[in-house]
Amino acid sequence: MAIQLFTPHFEIDECLAEIRECLEKGWTGLGFKTIEFEEKWKEYTGLPYAHFLSSATAGLHLAVKILKMENNWLNDDEIISTPLTFVSTNHAILYENMKIVFADVDEYLCLNPKSIEERITPKTKAVMYVGIGGNTGHYDEIVSICQKYNLKLILDAAHMSGTRLRGITPGMEADAVVYSFQAVKNLPTADSGMICFNDGKYDEICRKLTWLGISKDTFARTNSKGSYKWKYNVEYLGYKNHGNSIMAAIGLVQLRYLDRDNAYRRQLAAWYDANFAANKNVKPIPVAPKCESSRHLYVIQVEKRDDLLQHLNDNNIYPGVHYRDNLEYGMYSYAKGTCPKTRHYSNTIMSLPMHMGLTKSNVDYICSIVNGFVK
Repeated sequence: MAIQLFTPHFEIDECLAEIRECLEKGWTGLGFKTIEFEEKWKEYTGLPYAHFLSSATAGLHLAVKILKMENNWLNDDEIISTPLTFVSTNHAILYENMKIVFADVDEYLCLNPKSIEERITPKTKAVMYVGIGGNTGHYDEIVSICQKYNLKLILDAAHMSGTRLRGITPGMEADAVVYSFQAVKNLPTADSGMICFNDGKYDEICRKLTWLGISKDTFARTNSKGSYKWKYNVEYLGYKNHGNSIMAAIGLVQLRYLDRDNAYRRQLAAWYDANFAANKNVKPIPVAPKCESSRHLYVIQVEKRDDLLQHLNDNNIYPGVHYRDNLEYGMYSYAKGTCPKTRHYSNTIMSLPMHMGLTKSNVDYICSIVNGFVK
């Protein structure tokens, strides 16, 4: 039987019941369940604002756009970002015609504070920080750097649903936090995301931008009797990026089980750690101190990584790589050679299967194949 890298787990009966309520009410779009999910997410994270979106990619773009628009940034102004991430992180910056300055990563695969500080110029306006795998890395130092140089902080928390640092959800210190609820994430829907600003003005603008710039959405314009107020203003050139009630219905259910599921992911990671403890040639990427990681990923570093990938495939185990150095892509190659640690990690890391369907025997089997190959 094949062991996949990711396999989504849904509380199916509860999800269907929530979706059924949408269908019976006749409201499957923006509003209703999306509002309920936003309120539950604010309650869960403690963040002051939350807006449900069609994807995390849309959220990252909106974060850059709104901060640029409201702070009068110019097209050639700079945002410092990581080359070890999914491309949507950096595409979001280019969507707004800003320049990406790439900083190198640390031992947690997150941005290295020293590398960030070395790259700050008078044109630097923000830092895009990715909590890869659910890890917080040196997040506190990043916050301090942003405060010291008066930089905005965007936290790409696509992997961080349920992550806590010293018992608290990271992001209170950030200007924008963006989560992913894509199908293989810890809180899975089909695809959706959440953007959380720390400024109510930004949240208000975001809600208009995600509904084509319209001043009020259809749910807000419909009263309790069903009367529909058709007059509205169009204040911005906006997008169709809001979430819908079907995705929110699934999200509401999965949120109830997020802490339980993340606890099991940490147990899986502990089983992996125990299996690799005696093999000095397999190096698990550590979790930062005081970080209770969501454990979206379990990443190891090995030599001859590509050979091991093939060997695992030959044994019906299908790992992944998170991620390829973005500087290897043509559009970002202008910075090639500037982040040597990223380049090294990108050639030696791999992500082992991590999902709710795994058992201890699955983990033991995977580790036996890895340890047998990497002696």
